[in-house]
Amino acid sequence: MTHHWGYIGAILSALFFAISSTFNKIVLGELHPILVASFVYIIAGTALGIIRISPVNKRILLLLETPTLTEDKIHLKDYFILSLVIISGSLIAPLFYMYGLNLTTAVNTSLLLNTESLFTVLIALVFLKERGRRQDYIGLIIIIISAVIITTSGQIGIIELEKGIFGSLLVIGACLFWGIDNNLSKFLSRKRDLILITMLKCGIGGIVLLLISYILDIDVWIPMSALPYLFTVGALSIGFSIMLFLFALREIGAMKTGVIFSTSSLIGALFAYIILQEPFTLIQAIAGVSMFYGVYLLYKK
Repeated sequence: MTHHWGYIGAILSALFFAISSTFNKIVLGELHPILVASFVYIIAGTALGIIRISPVNKRILLLLETPTLTEDKIHLKDYFILSLVIISGSLIAPLFYMYGLNLTTAVNTSLLLNTESLFTVLIALVFLKERGRRQDYIGLIIIIISAVIITTSGQIGIIELEKGIFGSLLVIGACLFWGIDNNLSKFLSRKRDLILITMLKCGIGGIVLLLISYILDIDVWIPMSALPYLFTVGALSIGFSIMLFLFALREIGAMKTGVIFSTSSLIGALFAYIILQEPFTLIQAIAGVSMFYGVYLLYKK
């Protein structure tokens, strides 16, 4: 296995994820946020499950295999880690994200998703006792300032907890839990059967979210017009994007994967601007580029 496949995996993961905010925003006009989160994760788990029982499974696993880096067996402690990953990354984070996206624009949401890198590094520094360098802290400060500018649309002096700002805060909250997910997923990325790991993560998370919607007495239904968007986001933006992200993490490391994946933020914002015709101001663009530079500093060795 050569490292160029790791770069391809990271690029595809970023591109697949970039379209999610726009397509989810469209579907949120017809469905409850919990249902959207549930359906996309169930679709992701189902798509990966179909692949796992199909003849192409062995070929994909062979392609993803790196003999010196992969582990064949999944131990009991790995399932414990997976359960924490599901709670943080497939339950809490999607709920925050969908409710936040419902209250703010897809452009804002796409740009703010880069705060996931902020929390990923902060958690590693604080809880995993990884050593930080001066450029790490500079990167953290740049991302925080950029996130504040995006959240308030540059009007920092007149902050009010209006609907749009509250939505942005929920998206940032989702990134906190995805940051927890990322740190825990580093341990799972060593497993050979990444399809199984990703399938369980998405499928179990989606089923639990569906049970939550049932408990809350939310009408479970899917309009035909929403199906193409749900299947695209579920299969590509969630299922394959997560699997390719884990593969890239293993092949080329956290630094290169993180920097490449962070481009999904600006790509997603541009996609929302073109498809949804949402406002994309110069100050948002500058903040988005600054945030990307902050991510680069965080992951730069």
